[in-house]
Amino acid sequence: MSQEKLTKEQFFAHLDQMTVLELADYIKEFETRYGISAAAAIPVAVPGAAAGEAKVEEVKTEFNVILKDVGDKKINVIKVVREVTSLGLKEAKDLVDAAPKPLKEKVTKEEADAIKAKFAEVGAVVEIQ
Repeated sequence: MSQEKLTKEQFFAHLDQMTVLELADYIKEFETRYGISAAAAIPVAVPGAAAGEAKVEEVKTEFNVILKDVGDKKINVIKVVREVTSLGLKEAKDLVDAAPKPLKEKVTKEEADAIKAKFAEVGAVVEIQ
């Protein structure tokens, strides 16, 4: 029985199709069979294995709300800033005067959209990042 020798490209193509768990099993087998440690190779091998897996897109769960433009109704914007942030009058005025400025950070998408709607009602422009 003659076995065909795999090319380096075929070998790595096979590894690219493996899950990280399967690759970990291969690494353990290499260590056992050949008496070597693959600890240094793990960081190099993981990205290659991940390329073969379905890419999981990270879902953003925290958003920052930025006051971009105050518009014509500055006093109404200050009122909404106080409502949304619980800042005092002076701090809210300073924030509005310093626009563009972050209003709230690390909020949910729903809260960010609600804040944006409140500012749209008074003519201010808010960006969600």
